[in-house]
Amino acid sequence: MTTLIVIAKECLPGKVKTRLHPPLSLEQAAELAAASLDDTLDAVAALPATRRVLAFDGATAPDAAASYEIVPQVAGGLDERLGAIFDGCNEPAVLIGMDTPQVSAAVLAPLFAAWPDDVDAWFGPAADGGFWALGLRHPDGDLIRGVPMSRSDTGMHQLARLRAAGLRVCLLPTLTDVDHIEDAHQVAALAPHGRFAATLAGFGALQLSEALR
Repeated sequence: MTTLIVIAKECLPGKVKTRLHPPLSLEQAAELAAASLDDTLDAVAALPATRRVLAFDGATAPDAAASYEIVPQVAGGLDERLGAIFDGCNEPAVLIGMDTPQVSAAVLAPLFAAWPDDVDAWFGPAADGGFWALGLRHPDGDLIRGVPMSRSDTGMHQLARLRAAGLRVCLLPTLTDVDHIEDAHQVAALAPHGRFAATLAGFGALQLSEALR
C-alpha cells in the first residue's frame, strides 16, 4: 500500500521553466513544462498506488490528473511544502516531481510492491545535485523541513538527513531535471516518443541550435 504524490505547479508563462527563456519564449517554456507534467502522469498511470495526490500550486489542474486528489501546496519554502505533503500521508508515500519526463513506471515499480524489510526510504538523486524522488515508509515532514532546497548540494543534505535519522535508504537511478535548454535536449533524447520530445522538436531546430553555440 503506497501513496503516489506528484508535486507540480500550474504551467503558466512566466511561472514555470523560466530558465529556458531564452532561447524559448515564456509561452514555449510553459508549453514544454505542461508536456513534461503530462508525460510524468502518463508514466506513472499504471502503478498500483492506493492513493494518488497532486500537490498543486495553481488554480487549474491538468486534465491528465483527473483521477488525482488535488491538494494545494502550503505557503513557505520548498522544504516546508514537501514536509506538509508527507505529513498528510498515513501510509508509505512516494513523491516525484514534474521535471523528469523521462521517468518510467519500471524504475518506480519496486516502490509500489512490498518494500524490502531493510528499506525505510527510497531516494532518487538528480544530476544537478537535487533529488527527483523521495519515498518514506513512515512519512514525516520533519525529515525534510530545514533541508536547504534548490541548491547543488540539496540532495546530499537530504540524504544525510535521512541517514542521520537512522533510516535505511535504497538509491534509485540518477535522472536529469529539466532546468536549462541543454537538459531539455538530453531528456528528449532519452524519451524521444513522449509529448516533451515532440513539443521541443516543434519549436524548431534553428532556434534551439542558437542556444547551444
